[in-house]
Amino acid sequence: MADTWQEELRARGYRVTPQRQLVLEAVTDLEHATPEEICTQVQRTAHGVNISTVYRTLELLEELGLVKHTHLGHGPPTYHLATEAEHVHLVCRKCGTVEDVTPRVADGLVELLRARFGFQTDVHHLTVHGCCGDCEGKASGRS
Repeated sequence: MADTWQEELRARGYRVTPQRQLVLEAVTDLEHATPEEICTQVQRTAHGVNISTVYRTLELLEELGLVKHTHLGHGPPTYHLATEAEHVHLVCRKCGTVEDVTPRVADGLVELLRARFGFQTDVHHLTVHGCCGDCEGKASGRS
């Protein structure tokens, strides 16, 4: 892959447009964001960019391997940089926080699934729902 996303676009015959740059910057800044959240961020700078432009841009950036999407629950996917995609998502059902942890935390599960079922797990797309330490502490009276 090229050294920069601009070089990657040009190498594949695409132009580097302000809209593409703004979408990639929004993905970078927001970390885990829906297309609508990305659009809102982009529109702070470029009022004329609409949601369909954001969707098309995200699709292109994902095709080029610059961003990835994941599903953190019901609803639209969230996007993050592909270079930061090597993680498992921990999603708190109470407060909605998303924490990224190393895929190594799932090594035991991955090995068990492989050994017992012959199943090769893609933990880089794994989302675990539960209750974060802060919310669990509040629920049990520990603050």
